Amino acid sequence: MLKIVVMNTKGGCGKTTVATNLASYCISQGYATDLFDYDTQGSSTQWLKARDPDLPSIRGVAAHKPPQAGMTRSWQLRISEQTRYVIQDTPAGHVGFDLDDRVSESDIILVPVLPSAIDIHSTANFIRDLLLVGKARARNKRIAIIANRTRVRTRSLDMLERFLRNLDIPVIAHIRDTQNYVRAAERGVGVCELAERAAQRDVLPWTSILDWIQQFDSETVTSSASTQLAAPA
Repeated sequence: MLKIVVMNTKGGCGKTTVATNLASYCISQGYATDLFDYDTQGSSTQWLKARDPDLPSIRGVAAHKPPQAGMTRSWQLRISEQTRYVIQDTPAGHVGFDLDDRVSESDIILVPVLPSAIDIHSTANFIRDLLLVGKARARNKRIAIIANRTRVRTRSLDMLERFLRNLDIPVIAHIRDTQNYVRAAERGVGVCELAERAAQRDVLPWTSILDWIQQFDSETVTSSASTQLAAPA
């Protein structure tokens, strides 16, 4: 089981788009998937409510809400043994203790970024905090960037790519700026579940993202097994 957190302090960079579409793609490939919504806006939770019950089920957890009466926080955030991927959607402005919590509880950190000067500057500051405050690399967390709402042959994309080349962090996908994501969000589906033929090309980034994630599956299992073997009897 891998815990994947989608993070960036900049609001509007597409964290919910990444979290919901990744969850949709994972479940479409037959992997039991949980979607944890830590954002008080509850966008991922609303997306799940709009989802057709006949579609493959994604287990949702409204982690931004306190547990119900008589329920502990640990029970609210429990993960079933069958779950392969836990995807966490987070709010903007994650700093300090919250940042530390999300980093420590993750295996993989995905950082969406938009091709604009403001977003690039904000993301640079966030990555600095991720490495210095969250100590993501010291904790051996895997970090990747997803370039969101990109358009080919634009100055903003050129600016974004120059920024990304200066980081020692892989860019694992470019997500097109297309209304397919808006239509998918309204129906509680991912672009991979849209029937429209025009949406087929938008499935490719999610294939790339999951391929990148899956290279760490066996590594996580090996690390867990080693820890168990090292534990005192």
